[in-house]
Formats: sequence, C-alpha cells, structure tokens
Amino acid sequence: MQPGQILARGVMRHLSSFGFACVEEFVPSRGLRVDVVGLGPKGEIWVVECKSSRADFMTDSKWQGYLPWCDRYFWAVDQEFPTDLLPEDTGLIIADAYDAEILRMSPEDKLAGARRNVLIRKIAQHAARRLQMLRDPGAGKTFSSIT
Repeated sequence: MQPGQILARGVMRHLSSFGFACVEEFVPSRGLRVDVVGLGPKGEIWVVECKSSRADFMTDSKWQGYLPWCDRYFWAVDQEFPTDLLPEDTGLIIADAYDAEILRMSPEDKLAGARRNVLIRKIAQHAARRLQMLRDPGAGKTFSSIT
C-alpha cells in the first residue's frame, strides 16, 4: 500500500463510524480525482485529500477545484506532517492505517441541490461498479467503455 492509501484507509474507517459510505479515487468531474469522497447519512458530501509528505502537498495544484464538489473539504495527513502548511480555512484530519481523528472541522459550504443529486448518483454508480469488478474482474472492460 502507498502512503496516501494508508491514510485513506484510516480516514474511511473513521468516517464509516459516523455513518458515511466512502469511495477512494472518485472522479467528480473530468480532470479531477479526489482521494476519498464520503457520502453521509443525511446526504452530505465530504472530500478528503490525503497528503503523505510536504512535497506531495506542494505539488498539488488542483485541490481548490475540488471545493465546488463537496459540502466540506479536508486534508488528511499523518502525525509527522507539518500541518502549518495547510490552509486554515479547510478541515484537518490526522490519520494512520487504522483510524483517524478530525482535528479541525471544515467550514460547511452546502452544494446546490441539483449538483448534490448528480454527485450522489455518480458515487453510487462508482461504488456499485467497484463492487461488481471485485466479483467479476472482466466486467471492467464493459465499464470503461460507458464511462
């Protein structure tokens, strides 16, 4: 597992404890790929970007493009990460492979209803396709031709 995947695992475990369904490597729009998207029990959508090092954070030029696709935006880092680099108007999660803790709640910026509905459908389709590919790895060829 890569360092970012280790963080994502802990984040997803933590969010799951609050009733969120999570998906890794979700594409909300062409050209964007978020590390973790969480769909909450009330339909809220959180995006979490996992950063494993200072260099990983410094080379991320797309993160602000994720803001219009979620109600709350978070960074997930490990305990050694220099958190003073992270923008203070975003959420902060400290994570490891087994769990995470939200240290700073992200401000809420609610999505418009139409965008939320589109995203909920995309998240559901993405999750269902992933599950089907686990059961039938050959199905991936079919999915790539329709997405």
